[in-house]
Amino acid sequence: MNLFFEESGDFKAGSVLSQQGEAYQVELPTGKRSKIKAKDVLIQYTAPTPQDLLDDAHKIAAEVDVEFLWEVAGQEEFGFAELGVEYFGHAPIPAEAAGLLMCLHSAPIYFYKKGRGRYKAAPEISLRAAQAGLEKKRLLAVVQAQYVAQLVANVLPEIMKPMALQLLYKPDKNSIEYKALDAACQTLQTTPARLMLAVGGIASPKDLHFSKFLFEFFPKGVGFPAITIPSVAALPLADVRAFSIDDVTTTEIDDALSVTTLPDGNLRIGIHIAAPGLAVKRDDAIDAIARHRMSTVYMPGDKITMLPDALVEAFSLDEGKNCPALSLYATLDPLDWRLISTETKAELVPISANLRHNTLDMLVTEEHLTSGDGEYPHKADIAVLWQWISVLEKGRMAKRESFGLRPEQNNRVDFNFYVENDIVTIARRKRGAPLDKIVAELMIFANSTWGKLMNDHGVPGIYRAQGGGSGGWATKMQVRMVTHAAPHQGLGVDQYAWSTSPLRRYTDLVNQWQILACVEGGVAAPLVAPFKQRDADLFAIVSAFDAIYAGYGDFQSTMERYWCLRWLGQEQTKQVEAVVLKDEILRLTEIPLVIKLPGMQQVARGASVKLDLIRWDEVDLSLEVRLLEVLTPPATEGEQIDATGDDEVSEELDAAMDLSHEADVTQVADPGRGAAHGFDALDNVSGAVMEASIGAISSDLGAICGTDGVSHTGASVEEGNGIGDSLDSAAININL
Repeated sequence: MNLFFEESGDFKAGSVLSQQGEAYQVELPTGKRSKIKAKDVLIQYTAPTPQDLLDDAHKIAAEVDVEFLWEVAGQEEFGFAELGVEYFGHAPIPAEAAGLLMCLHSAPIYFYKKGRGRYKAAPEISLRAAQAGLEKKRLLAVVQAQYVAQLVANVLPEIMKPMALQLLYKPDKNSIEYKALDAACQTLQTTPARLMLAVGGIASPKDLHFSKFLFEFFPKGVGFPAITIPSVAALPLADVRAFSIDDVTTTEIDDALSVTTLPDGNLRIGIHIAAPGLAVKRDDAIDAIARHRMSTVYMPGDKITMLPDALVEAFSLDEGKNCPALSLYATLDPLDWRLISTETKAELVPISANLRHNTLDMLVTEEHLTSGDGEYPHKADIAVLWQWISVLEKGRMAKRESFGLRPEQNNRVDFNFYVENDIVTIARRKRGAPLDKIVAELMIFANSTWGKLMNDHGVPGIYRAQGGGSGGWATKMQVRMVTHAAPHQGLGVDQYAWSTSPLRRYTDLVNQWQILACVEGGVAAPLVAPFKQRDADLFAIVSAFDAIYAGYGDFQSTMERYWCLRWLGQEQTKQVEAVVLKDEILRLTEIPLVIKLPGMQQVARGASVKLDLIRWDEVDLSLEVRLLEVLTPPATEGEQIDATGDDEVSEELDAAMDLSHEADVTQVADPGRGAAHGFDALDNVSGAVMEASIGAISSDLGAICGTDGVSHTGASVEEGNGIGDSLDSAAININL
């Protein structure tokens, strides 16, 4: 006896070997044996063989007119054998019954299954709707196939042009456009991003990286809504001649300095910070914009400002203007540079000059400051500031070393990026130039002093703290944001509150509101400050800022790596020198590009090697090289440096990594003043993980006020003034 039965949604036939109660032991045509329950058996027959039955049944099923079958089925539920009599005009033979059953089973829009071998014809309205749906799917499949053919031929279908970014970054995977893109990628053995570049959906790898960032952080675009510039109440005019020191590309000038000799012979040093906080108020329209963006975004050759251009222009400390500013005055005894007193006030500050690094760095050197040689604007003021910041630096270093940290290293090199018409210039610049040091030290002083001012008045603020935590050394030394005053050991200060970049960083704007409350409210400051103690909104700002700031930094790091690769092609570089950072991790000497060379022989950290450039990819930002020559001898076993320590991290590695004040806990450059340092690409190196838990020390040092350090973002992007970069190198722990 043979059986035709249903198993796992499929119809099968087999010969009965044995029967035990309600179960059969069946051998299939393939030789496989199965145990079949009686309830699953649909037809029992003796001939033909199981394989012949299946072959005949498939032929009959293909010949059945399903439309006619539906018409004769009626509206009542039926068994397949009953319908067979109506359709064939006689009791169906086993092959006919099996074929009819297969036909019914394969036409679910015509017949609804009601049980084993039982069906019911679909209502006509339901059938026609289902048929229309199938026809629609068929037509869509035809269109999808056309899209695939076009994409494979390197032609972007017209309908897909406006949705190119959507398809790459947030696709509807059920859409035919995405399915076509996916199918074309499989056919061509490529990725959606590369295919979009090939067909013109994305203009260039640069646009690919930039558009990905915009899609995530600025899905509604980078433009600003129309705003009205708020007015500022009448302010007294300061009796100073203030000047700023920035890169030639700086447009958001948020800090300036002044030196005044008092009648009693003492000196009054002024640190003047742009004061948008005098006009922008908490929860107003401009505050909503700033809080959403949290920071200006920097990248080589471009930037996305935190505040609308009109507001930046109104408050930027531009030459020839009397600008609203929050001023910190330090009165000093010039005999021993002792700090006598400090005073904070809101006022109009006359800006006599915007000095630029590119014109002054060669003139303002330590040698010239010592000898008095050279002529440049505000020469006497700069000489005074240089003497005072030398005292400030020594005091800060002593404080830092009292925490058990090593002295700072100032012998590293920064890299400045300038981009014009897609031509990139990457310029090396040694850290610690006098102008950098002057601005950096004075901004540290301002951030520390204003942090103390808020704390003394019982007003909360946003502070950067380091040290004093629990856990291992790296955990203890991790920089964190808090809303109360706490020491920053890496900078060597008792408290440190970002307050000096309110035009480009939201935390600084918040702190400026709090500082103004201290100045204007006095003992009543805790009552009139925009943010009170334990304000949940202040905690929310800290949390949101950390996340967004890190994202901006990742993007900046990506774009700097991209421009490094562009530089290689632009310069037609075939061979380069590199410095060994650790094991297989190298950084090119001429540009801040970090790469991994698997299988490289052991070479001492800081050693130089020559590399042959094989290929690089501007899409995935990878670089393939081959080691040609070790320019300095490989390290012996005893010379190898252990990288697993904490405060014992080698200064050679630190120096090579160029970890600057722009680096935060995450490894990226401070978006506040775009920087490209050697670590910029570590997170992009396959198999490499960078744990710079102390790197934020430097971030704070350079992020000081408006001097977040050297801008490596090129045209139209600021260069900060930051010496601070190097102030905290010894505290970085990197595990690759």
